[in-house]
Amino acid sequence: MDGSLGGHGRPGSGLDEAVLGALFSESPIGLHVLDTQLRLVRFNTAARFVRAFALEEALGRHPREWAGDFYTGAYEETMLEVLDTGVPALDVQVRGHLSPDAPEIVLSVSCFRLEDAAGGVLGVATAVVDITERQRARARLALLERASGRIGTTLDIFRTAQEFADEMVPALGDAVVVEVLDSVLRGEVSAPGTVMEHGALRCTGRRSVLPEAERSLPSIGEAIGLSAATPFAQSLSDLRPRVVPYLSSDADWLAREPVRGRRMVEAGAHSLLVLPLVARGSVVGVAHCYRARTAHPFDDGELALAAELAERVALCLDNARLYTRERSAARILQLSLRPARVAGHAAVETAYSYCPLGAGGDWFDVIPLSGARVALVTGDTAGRGLRAAATMGEVRAAISALAVLDLAPDEVVERLHALVTRLRGERPQLQEAAADDEPQNTTCLYLVYSPITRRCSVASAGHPPPVLALPDGTAEYAVVPTGPPLGRGLAKYGTAEFELAEGSILLLSNTAMLRAVSEDPEEQLARICDALLPADRPLQEICDEVLYKLTPEHVENDAVLLLARTRALGPDQVGSWTVTNHPAAVSEARTRVERQLASWGLEQLSFTTTLVVSELVTNAVRYSDGPIEVRLILEDTAVVCEVTDDSSTAPHLRHAEEVDEGGRGLYLTWQVSRRWGTRPEARGKTIWAEISLSGED
Repeated sequence: MDGSLGGHGRPGSGLDEAVLGALFSESPIGLHVLDTQLRLVRFNTAARFVRAFALEEALGRHPREWAGDFYTGAYEETMLEVLDTGVPALDVQVRGHLSPDAPEIVLSVSCFRLEDAAGGVLGVATAVVDITERQRARARLALLERASGRIGTTLDIFRTAQEFADEMVPALGDAVVVEVLDSVLRGEVSAPGTVMEHGALRCTGRRSVLPEAERSLPSIGEAIGLSAATPFAQSLSDLRPRVVPYLSSDADWLAREPVRGRRMVEAGAHSLLVLPLVARGSVVGVAHCYRARTAHPFDDGELALAAELAERVALCLDNARLYTRERSAARILQLSLRPARVAGHAAVETAYSYCPLGAGGDWFDVIPLSGARVALVTGDTAGRGLRAAATMGEVRAAISALAVLDLAPDEVVERLHALVTRLRGERPQLQEAAADDEPQNTTCLYLVYSPITRRCSVASAGHPPPVLALPDGTAEYAVVPTGPPLGRGLAKYGTAEFELAEGSILLLSNTAMLRAVSEDPEEQLARICDALLPADRPLQEICDEVLYKLTPEHVENDAVLLLARTRALGPDQVGSWTVTNHPAAVSEARTRVERQLASWGLEQLSFTTTLVVSELVTNAVRYSDGPIEVRLILEDTAVVCEVTDDSSTAPHLRHAEEVDEGGRGLYLTWQVSRRWGTRPEARGKTIWAEISLSGED
């Protein structure tokens, strides 16, 4: 008895034809039809997309001619057995490679015999599904589960590191080395960014499946110094794992790493993973994994898996460190005054590289400003030690405070000059101590970029100008008037303004790094362009490349790089209107704001936003005479309301009494806004307020 319903399932019916058509044109599973001699006679649409098989000219051919590396005797034997017995073979795994250096692909193949109405054998059909990602995910999960039970079985640093190495090889790589800071072996910890000051790292675990690579690995207990401007130093500085998919013997940084890099390349390694070991905010060490026998390089999925394993072993290593020390004498002092992390911004995409070598006086900042603008700051203080670090901290704090005032770049630098001059005068004993020394200059570059106008405003106090890499493939120094260093000479600064195309890259660096390249600005620019272009690569990759190429083999100063790729806010993110200075302007502004919010799909913010705009426009009508400009800006997390008038009178927030008839406008704005402020303009002022998209102040 067949499983059909009525006449719809009988041979030759329309339903049979529909099913057959769906199998060959719409089914997501690859289908091959072979005759009794195993020659391919038909395949469906989905089979064309199974990357393991080349089916362009496969019709009439045996699988050995079109299955490539996936054809094996077992594969043919399975189909012959199905032809002979009629028993289907389900979920037979077939493995192979598209090329010798490509990752393995895993297929699930199911075979069943084809018969005519009389029971005669016509051939065999195979259903093929690519299960590579499923198998990889299963293997990764199994590795994580196995490693969780085998890593950290004791509170011994060397044993824990070796357990990690044993799990990594050969599951992920062909050779691995685990290095721990000497300070960790003494029961101490290192803060992020200060690893270069803490001496050598010591090999605590290693393993290799390659005899030639085994001889190239450092010995257990061997101490190896850390060189700047290498993937290892970078990972320990910014605490991000790195993959170098293709190790090349002519890479610039290999000359600085004869043990970790050069010897492994000579041993045949062609791909590298660098994993910082960080636990509880402290640097423990670094692990690096190589591939030589495995043909394909590390990919992003393997990097993520290795990074998760590194996090687990780092915690185990830190537990071992805590065990070796009865209790900490003091908590880690956070020596780094640079930003711990740079938050994303609508105006620019940023990337940075920082190699601290003990100078203590170089810094950078990315400061959000009103109107979706951003300030990019870099500077340095000559000298070493606590005095340079203290000066850096004071200047950075002052810049953060001045940035809130939305002053022009030259005004910000002038006020910084006055502050540094006063601080120098308050420390006469330090001036006397440094009388015979080289002048302790403090330089600063302050740049403001607006994604709405795509204009930059820059002022410099003795600092090198930024390098501009334009989308057309050219690069140049920005023309910026340079005033004296902060606290030196007469405070005379100017602001340079220029427009940038969307996607341009701004490169800011410390003075010492450029001088280490050359004293000639033209040679500096040529070296920078060589590393900076092409500019369409990932920004952090460009930043690392610039650092590798510009940092000399013997470095004595900090290396600081800040890269920013400009973005632009289009008309779909900005709405602006000019209304007449009349009480009716309040109603007109409310209506326009409601329409703009509706076009953005933010009707839920209509009440709060129109309330803010109403109060700000009302104040503008009351205290100014000319036209009033209203602007809404849609950012990632907020809607920015701006009202500009021709009055230079700055508003003041006050708490009105119950009997007062006015004075509540700015108070209401302050209550419902995430933040608010004023910005001086060439004519008048702008009052702005940010309304959070999440509804939270």
